[in-house]
Amino acid sequence: MHDYHEMIEKAVRWATEKKGSCDYPGRCLAFVEDAVEKGNGIEIFGGSTAMESALLYGWVTEGLPPQGALVFYKASGPLNGVEKNWGHVGLSLGEGKVIHSWGEVRIDDFREIETLTTPGWTKPEYLGWTPPGRYLAGAVSKN
Repeated sequence: MHDYHEMIEKAVRWATEKKGSCDYPGRCLAFVEDAVEKGNGIEIFGGSTAMESALLYGWVTEGLPPQGALVFYKASGPLNGVEKNWGHVGLSLGEGKVIHSWGEVRIDDFREIETLTTPGWTKPEYLGWTPPGRYLAGAVSKN
């Protein structure tokens, strides 16, 4: 089994440095992928939306999401003129905390994310989390 501890630390560091940033409106998956990829000089290969990535990776519902896990939610609304279940995703900081882009990059309890609202969108509905080994398995170096 591969030890992803250092990669997770780098992704978390990159993400937390972006707290308060408004660079990722409606682009939660891009934020999480940038944290993992730019934080480590790698490329990962998920879906083109948070929901597609959740379906691709699968998820676990038991226990608190561990640090480095991707935390997935169902969320539907309009984006670029298309309305569908785009999903929502954040990066677990451990101890129930998730950093994610919801208008701005912010940290919330993984269950409190379900109370967030945006006009025209459903509230996020928690699906579960994917361990780092799952989404990092096919990563390739960009160097």
